[in-house]
Amino acid sequence: MDLVPIVLFICMFACIFGVVYLQKRENLALIEKGMNPKEYRPAPYKNLKWGLLMIGAGIGLFFAFVIQFSGMFNIRTEDSEAYTAIYFALIGIFGGLGLVLSYRIEKKETLDNKRIN
Repeated sequence: MDLVPIVLFICMFACIFGVVYLQKRENLALIEKGMNPKEYRPAPYKNLKWGLLMIGAGIGLFFAFVIQFSGMFNIRTEDSEAYTAIYFALIGIFGGLGLVLSYRIEKKETLDNKRIN
């Protein structure tokens, strides 16, 4: 008996239900505070964060590609699975560095705005 489709369906339903439930709960909390949920903008730097994350992941992929084809490590070309760890590690490292850079920029902007006001 194959349970994969059943488990997949249950997980998808739970994820969609969880997102909708949390969104409704957030809207009710905003209404209780006297705010309009349609005017609420939680993340003004969302595009910066995603942009820097993608740039970091791209740089990580590029460096992994360079490491694989430059011959820095003595790994046989038939053993391409050995490079999988390098790709994932560098994507994670440079993606994380992009998120840290985004945090630093956001923090600097908020501190500058507090000083002006």
